[in-house]
Amino acid sequence: MSLIVASDLAKSFGPDDIFDGISLFIPHGARIAIVGANGVGKTTLLRILIGEDFSNAGSVQYAKDLVIGYLPQAPTLVKEGTLWTHCLTVFDEILAMQAELETCMAAMSDPEQAEEALARYGGLEQAFEQRGGYTYEVQIKQVLSGLGFDERDYQRPLAQLSGGQRTRALLATVLLKNPDVMLLDEPTNHLDIQAVEWLESFLKDWEGALVVVSHDRYFLDQVANTIWEMTPALEVYNGNYSAYLTQREDRYTRRLAEYEAQTAFIEKEQEFIRRNIAGQNTNQAKGRLRRLERLLEDARLAPPPKEPRRMHINLKTQGRSGDLVLRTYHLQVGYHNEGQPLFDCPDLIFQRRECAAILGPNGAGKTTFLKTILEKTPPYSGKVQLGASLVIGYFAQAHEGLDPHQTLMQEIEALAPNFLPAETRNYLARFLFTGDDVFRKVSTLSGGERGRLALAKLSLSDANLLMLDEPTNHLDLPTQEVLESVLSNFPGTIMLVSHDRYLIDSLATQIWEVDPQEQTLHVFKGSYTQYKAYKLKLQERNTQAVPIETAKRQRLVSSAADPKQARALSKFERKQIQTRIAEIETQLHALESEQIRLAKSLETPPTDPTEVHHLGEQYVSIQHSIESLLAEWAALEEKI
Repeated sequence: MSLIVASDLAKSFGPDDIFDGISLFIPHGARIAIVGANGVGKTTLLRILIGEDFSNAGSVQYAKDLVIGYLPQAPTLVKEGTLWTHCLTVFDEILAMQAELETCMAAMSDPEQAEEALARYGGLEQAFEQRGGYTYEVQIKQVLSGLGFDERDYQRPLAQLSGGQRTRALLATVLLKNPDVMLLDEPTNHLDIQAVEWLESFLKDWEGALVVVSHDRYFLDQVANTIWEMTPALEVYNGNYSAYLTQREDRYTRRLAEYEAQTAFIEKEQEFIRRNIAGQNTNQAKGRLRRLERLLEDARLAPPPKEPRRMHINLKTQGRSGDLVLRTYHLQVGYHNEGQPLFDCPDLIFQRRECAAILGPNGAGKTTFLKTILEKTPPYSGKVQLGASLVIGYFAQAHEGLDPHQTLMQEIEALAPNFLPAETRNYLARFLFTGDDVFRKVSTLSGGERGRLALAKLSLSDANLLMLDEPTNHLDLPTQEVLESVLSNFPGTIMLVSHDRYLIDSLATQIWEVDPQEQTLHVFKGSYTQYKAYKLKLQERNTQAVPIETAKRQRLVSSAADPKQARALSKFERKQIQTRIAEIETQLHALESEQIRLAKSLETPPTDPTEVHHLGEQYVSIQHSIESLLAEWAALEEKI
């Protein structure tokens, strides 16, 4: 039986019909992506399926005891408590059982209650273990870490989290809930590439059903095996997003050919009937007329749906730049008032017609790097040299170049003062702004509309060097496809900051990745696919996984205090400390090995609940010992 079945759903807002006659089913283990232009009703359909919105017609049925997890596109999050306590709410039942187990253990010390408490404890402890009572904290840490949270964030109040962090916090609870079916609306918003890749890996291993709305084409390629396209009718395609693109084109071509062939046949039949209805072949004409009437009533093909209006952008260049576009010398990127640079940059030589994709986690300094090259932000140290005859077009992530008080007409007229009003309106229409839209103020535009307006201004710059900071943010899939095609044929040079791996894979000739831990920029000459293969080979070479606590020690070393600030130690003191450090590291190695053994035992626990409880206590005790030794180890490392 399917988990969710919907029949003949229809939705309208006032006189406007959003969609009509939609029927669907979500089977066990589904991996479904819903795609379509903005405003076609994707989010509304998800809300109807989970019961947060109503349909004007049709019905939705659910499997018995179905557990649904839902991530809205614009979530609201309770602001009370910390990030950690917010995640703990998923495990309220486990926490209640844990408290009851502790009560039972206390009662066992009383001879009068011991027998009853022991009997109650056995069954309760087994249920506690089956529900993940010994691993829920590990699960929380894995999910929060995967979504880009640091351990320092765990105890931060929710009220102090940014909007993006709150979205990730809600996504964490949806994943930890482990529902039967997850409905995710734009889950990759506010995630950097590393977090998106973690989410892809998580969803591939997850056994439940998934329905996702996303504008991240690479993500859809990785997680979806069925595409629902809303046009606003629902068209079903088997395969991932790339397969859908091919099938959609083939299906449209086939339907168009069938429709045109039937139309030609009808016209031919009608012509024969007109010529012969009153002549010698009148009986034959009447017979054809009856067959034609049945065809028109029962089997007339509808014309294939028209392709939605698409943005038309033309990126021209004002002359040719020099072959050398950018060169850096001993460059450090950052702000002097922060006391240290964000990262060091190797001496770069960037040539004309190249495309460099700049990658790195949120906050690593990618936008600061672009602004340093643009001379909007001074280098922390070193020098940036731009090439000759450059005309630079800059697309800002936050669209700082747009004046919220101006209308769309005024924004374009400021760059094209020679345009007549009709020309300005026609130009804006190429970016899907028609009618009275052109008189709207920038402040009233959605994120996608602001992106299209910024692209309209960019195409008037005639730049031969494009510096693009997240150009596909908020753009729907058809617009992303147009932009990708235009940039692929751009005759100039491109610097691209983006989390859109589909776009990066299509354009990039080299990858510049900011590593905030090493505080450096790594340069790889090649495409994104080649870069991923290169990193995979590096991982394969390091087949021995580094234990978590060892990795922590490595991070502690990099963040230790400046040795110059430490008191000078005598040879005897230094030797004593080094001896103790060696002892601690030996102890840590033994504890880590034992902890790994216990974790494996808890994955396939013994049948005896008392033994399971004992293993859990051992695991917690070892964790406390590791943390205590780590604190001592870090303090000793700082001393030397």
